[in-house]
Formats: sequence, structure tokens, C-alpha cells
Amino acid sequence: MTNDFQSTVSEITFERNKEVSLEETRELPTVSEVDNAKCECCGMCEECTHEYIKRVRDMFSGKLICGLCAEAVNVEMEKNGGKREEALKEHMSDCVKFNRLGRSHPALYQAEDVKKILKKTLSRAMSTSPTGFKGSQSEIGTGGTQGR
Repeated sequence: MTNDFQSTVSEITFERNKEVSLEETRELPTVSEVDNAKCECCGMCEECTHEYIKRVRDMFSGKLICGLCAEAVNVEMEKNGGKREEALKEHMSDCVKFNRLGRSHPALYQAEDVKKILKKTLSRAMSTSPTGFKGSQSEIGTGGTQGR
């Protein structure tokens, strides 16, 4: 009985050594070098491989942009009918404005947005009304109430 046990151990050891030698002969895949890359829109830094950086630059006219900005550009493309160059310029313009004003003075940035919304609303009201904005200045100043 002792002989059978030694034989079994020997076979397991042989198989194990054979597996280890096979693993040693396999070469590990090379790890790509990673660099810190800064988004040319928002300024965020990411670790990226050289291959990824090249793909992004090829896709976005030589500009290196982060994944978040790339998604924003894609949304902008949907709005403008698929023009990537135009969408990229629009998004970069928005990022420049935000980085200049929004980060240092967020309240001013929000006020600027509210101003734009009000202008759009007013222009829509003017365009949908057949004669423009109805009412005289005196009615506007009194809230449109007469004879009270």
C-alpha cells in the first residue's frame, strides 16, 4: 500500500513540474507605457497609453480630449447634424468660457446662463406673437393692469 501512495505522489509532482515549465516558457505580453495626458478642453488629466492618445487625436482633428468632453462633442454632433469639426469648436468654446469665468466666479457664470435663457424666451415670444410684443410701455410698467 505504501508503494501505491508514492507512485501517486510522483505522478502529481511530475504533472505539476510540467505545468510550471510550460508557464515559464510563455512570454508575458508587454505592458504599454502610460502617460499623463491633459484634456485640451477642460484641462482634466488622465493616464492614457500612446495608442489611445493617437486614436483620440485622429478622431478629433489632432486635439486630445478626455472621455467626458468626447461624449459632449458627440451630443453636440447630434444637435448640428453630424458635423464633428463644428461640434468640437462649439464644445471647446464652452469649455474656455467655463474655465475662464465659471471656475473662479460660479455665480457670474450662472447669471450669464440665466441671461441667455431669458433672451431666448423673449425672442421666441416675439417671434410667435403675430404683431410682436403686445401692450404699451405704460401697461408693461403697471403689469398690464388698466383702470384699477
